[in-house]
Amino acid sequence: MNGSEHALYSGRGNLKRRNRVNRLVEVASTVAALLAVAVLLIVVGSVLLKGIGAISWHFLTTPTALFGESGGGISNAIVGTAIIVGIAALMAIPVGMLVAIYTTEFASPRIAHPVRFVLDVLNGVPTIITGIFVFGLLVEGDKQSGTAASVALAIIMLPIVARTAQEVLTLVPGALKEGAYALGIAHWRSTLRITLPTAAGGIITGCLLAVARVAGETAPLILLSSIFRPGLQTDPSEALANMPIFIFQASESPKPEAHTEAWAAALILIAFVLVLNLIARAFYARSRKRMGV
Repeated sequence: MNGSEHALYSGRGNLKRRNRVNRLVEVASTVAALLAVAVLLIVVGSVLLKGIGAISWHFLTTPTALFGESGGGISNAIVGTAIIVGIAALMAIPVGMLVAIYTTEFASPRIAHPVRFVLDVLNGVPTIITGIFVFGLLVEGDKQSGTAASVALAIIMLPIVARTAQEVLTLVPGALKEGAYALGIAHWRSTLRITLPTAAGGIITGCLLAVARVAGETAPLILLSSIFRPGLQTDPSEALANMPIFIFQASESPKPEAHTEAWAAALILIAFVLVLNLIARAFYARSRKRMGV
């Protein structure tokens, strides 16, 4: 066998080996994807089967029953969750947006890179640590409150909003910015009038995903808003009932009907997160189409 024949044979052998490895990776990836979908279907299906029977108009519109009583609902927990998450969003989204705009459009790399690194680290901090920090800052020596819970959730939301907005802003075509500069438009005005509207869909996506991320957080709320008065409460200076704590407390009850109520509340929370994710995907698809990505 001469040199050219040996090279040809060796090349064919390498090609066959690469094809086998490629097929193996494809099969492994497919199996992994199917397992992920199967786990999701099992979890959602289990919650649906165990909780659907307890969902009713009475359950959704009645406050939680007093301790030792039955027949209550979760209206106060729904309202409390909405207030806590809403205040957290009002705190985290503007700050996260300003951080993203500054680091993407105005800051030098010497400043932008460390800020992004800090955001990534903050995003990886366990939420119980955030809860302990806010507990020592706002609750220790005082009382639990919905405001303290909102501050903790805002800290969790901040890096998600900022990093998502940073990534979306970098996808805005440079030709749009260059055209604005060619017309003599100031940098800040170009950012406000061109860059942000172009990336609006992706930014909204990040904000919705951040809200979905914190809606079911339990660890910080145990420390910050778990000792609340019965009935419907709307004052954030007081501890507010909320869905995660209701699920936690009902699951700890020895009563079987309380366990069913916990499953029902979990189902409602899953449905809320699912709707937010579907809306976020719609905005993201619209944003990618608008930017031509």
